[in-house]
Amino acid sequence: MTDESHETKMKALQKNMRGKIAAARRRKGLIVVHTGNGKGKTSAALGMLLRALGHGFKCAVVQFIKAGRGTAESRLKSPLLQWNSVGQGFTWDTQSREKDTRCAREGWALVQRHLADPELRFLLLDELNIVLSYGYLSADEVIETLRNKREDLHVVVTGRGAPAALIDIADLVTEMKEIKHPFKEGIRAQAGIEF
Repeated sequence: MTDESHETKMKALQKNMRGKIAAARRRKGLIVVHTGNGKGKTSAALGMLLRALGHGFKCAVVQFIKAGRGTAESRLKSPLLQWNSVGQGFTWDTQSREKDTRCAREGWALVQRHLADPELRFLLLDELNIVLSYGYLSADEVIETLRNKREDLHVVVTGRGAPAALIDIADLVTEMKEIKHPFKEGIRAQAGIEF
């Protein structure tokens, strides 16, 4: 491609993009879903959380399944951030549907309180998709609640196996697809990468 043809192509692209940007006038709180079997769902959501905090938004995190704040999460401290971890750890370790369901319900009660906070601008529901896929919470109730959330509140939901009904109401859905993973080659999870 010559410089001239590249410039012509980029000018056309620029005109097209500027037209789309000018046409996008509406603002609203989004429902964002990060799902799929690949790594990076929570990591991407934490990046969004950092961005929201950087803009001075009041934020909250309800971390389902995971037990306690991990290394990265423990560094995220701000008067604008409330962090709730309600899990007991990996479901293959807890092996108690009753306990996992109880923890999920406690987490959902926290979510309800956060949703009622008129100042909250960003809510991260980490691993909620796992909770829904195991039936620890009613998917219908969760989806109806999210559908009726406050118009200016952004909600990010992470975890494998997002239900189709959640994907339907979401504004942005990203599927993390695993192409290759070191664990399959016998390489352990490593600090700074997986945790």
